[in-house]
Amino acid sequence: MISTLKVDDLRFEVRWSPRRKTLQLTVDRGGELLISAPEGCDPALLEDFVREKRFWLYTKLAEKEALRRPVSPKEFVSGEGFPYLGRSYRLLLVEDQDVPLRLERGRFRLLRGEAPRGREHFVAWYSDRARRWLAPRVELLAARLGVAARGLDVRDLGFRWGSCGHDGTVYFHWTTILLPARIVEYVVVHELAHLHKRHHTPEFWQRVERAMPDWEARRRWLAEHGMAFVAL
Repeated sequence: MISTLKVDDLRFEVRWSPRRKTLQLTVDRGGELLISAPEGCDPALLEDFVREKRFWLYTKLAEKEALRRPVSPKEFVSGEGFPYLGRSYRLLLVEDQDVPLRLERGRFRLLRGEAPRGREHFVAWYSDRARRWLAPRVELLAARLGVAARGLDVRDLGFRWGSCGHDGTVYFHWTTILLPARIVEYVVVHELAHLHKRHHTPEFWQRVERAMPDWEARRRWLAEHGMAFVAL
């Protein structure tokens, strides 16, 4: 029986057990990958299992890497960069404007007196902009998938980019609007596909592929780079 398994750029230690009935993947604290399997299991089944779970694996590896990297918190001072739809915009503190925060002429402009509440203003701005940006795209992509979302909401979803409610409402983390547009569209398609299938079955991924043929490249980009956009 093999002791290691390599699938694309992922390498696993294989642990066989006569008592195990199912396959299990583990990403340990150091980022090493383990796959536990019943004795006698066909290695081809291990590879298929890994390919099915690749997005979860890349997400976990990205989270581990992000936790290892020192994250410099954003400072609400002139010159600090803040992302929006994949681009970074510099912040300029201003003395007077009619709203606390706006994006104008390629710069975020924040009232100097509101800098202590900068994060609150950015979260509100991102959330509002996400709702307005996502609404027409949810409608367009839902039509492509042949579904109809009951509603759309933007909120803090913890470590999830999006979710699909049992009532047909689709939810998105406010930080999705920080990502490049093509990656946000993948998140939208992913959640809308759950209106067809609640779980990540082969049929689920087939529906995603019909709506977005390059979904796998977008999903991998999100797993590898998404955590870099949530420093706020």
